[in-house]
Amino acid sequence: MAAASNRIKLTAGRISEAECPDNKKQHLLWDTQAPSMALRVTPSGYKAFVFEARLHGKTVRITIGPPSAWTLEEARAKAREYQRLVDEGIDPRQQKREALEQAARAEAKKRAEAKTLGETWNEYTAARAPHWGNHTKNDHVKMMQAAGVNENGRKVTAGPLNYFANMRLVDVTPAVVKKWAASEGKKRPTRARLGARLLRAFFNWCLRHDEYGKLITTNPVAGNTEALEKLGKAKAKQDVLLREQLGAFFDAAKGLSTPAVSVYIQTLLLTGARPSELLNLRWADINHRWRSITIRDKDESKGGQDGTRIIPLTPYAHHLIDSLPRRGEWVFSSDTLNQPINAPRHRMSDVAKVAGLEITFQGLRRSYGSLSEWLELPAGVIAQIQGHKPSATAEKHYRVRPLDLLRVHAERFEAWILEQAGIEFDATQQPSALRVVTGARDK
Repeated sequence: MAAASNRIKLTAGRISEAECPDNKKQHLLWDTQAPSMALRVTPSGYKAFVFEARLHGKTVRITIGPPSAWTLEEARAKAREYQRLVDEGIDPRQQKREALEQAARAEAKKRAEAKTLGETWNEYTAARAPHWGNHTKNDHVKMMQAAGVNENGRKVTAGPLNYFANMRLVDVTPAVVKKWAASEGKKRPTRARLGARLLRAFFNWCLRHDEYGKLITTNPVAGNTEALEKLGKAKAKQDVLLREQLGAFFDAAKGLSTPAVSVYIQTLLLTGARPSELLNLRWADINHRWRSITIRDKDESKGGQDGTRIIPLTPYAHHLIDSLPRRGEWVFSSDTLNQPINAPRHRMSDVAKVAGLEITFQGLRRSYGSLSEWLELPAGVIAQIQGHKPSATAEKHYRVRPLDLLRVHAERFEAWILEQAGIEFDATQQPSALRVVTGARDK
């Protein structure tokens, strides 16, 4: 701290005129009115009020602020405040740090409280996406999507959880969830039940989060019996093709005017694959030499290895797939865009209506497993082809079925299905060469 001879009474004029000598890194003008305060001037011309005092034998210096933000009297008052703390043995720097930290916490809490569930949902999905498969990611997007028009120009309805998108996270209470469940349970209970499961997992993540866990104390979905009752309980699906219905099914599926859709629906039954797995099939996934299909599985725990599983490409399925035009990388491709076709649910409904059946995409997958029992095929073989999780320790650790063994059972099963459907097919014939289509539409 400067001696008394080095002090001046700071004024607005002296502050304005103050400069730092060329040979110094900084210049301090000590004030006579507030002895622990000085004006610091740097060679660049920057000016700021500073406080300096001795505490426990050490120098304590704190920047108060620039003259543009602090008046002279305000700076003097702050310096006197700091001096009182020093006189009491308190380090004003520590107090300032604590005050700044407290202000930062208050501001963070304020921002967190203002966050909508939709904004927090985006943070959640970004954090968890590396641990999810594509199917789970898509579910989270669709659940929160707003009503409007998608990139293909098609109208989309709001997802079940979009109801909460613009609500503050802290305002989503059990009562709000109950009101949502009462509405959604009447319109689309199946989708709403999935939404409730995803919402419960989301709030569990929030409770573990450093920031959001301080705002909410309970999960408004977990244990919300009244809300869950309004959504109802999921019923076991029973749609499945009977043996005597196979002919009608294939006749209706082959009668569709769009080849990609027709082959897709038939191949679903012939492979037992999940609908999304088959939609995402690429030509690179078809191995003609070894007659196999590489399926991009949901995850390793469901029967796949490293996100994929390899299943036999049976003769008739090979014939159907090979009949499709080759547009880009996708097997079941759009004839106008380089992308897979959208899930043809309406065409599936047409097939069911024409055939006089009640069957869905998942019902075809269910039929694959059910019809296999007519031939008493090993359950483990069917589970491996369909990508089901091994059901026992022996299956998981002591059964390694190579592709050629799976093919024996798969080809026998396909031949039986074709026989029951009344389809005559020579399994020894070679598929025709693939046709590469470069135009917008296959003629």
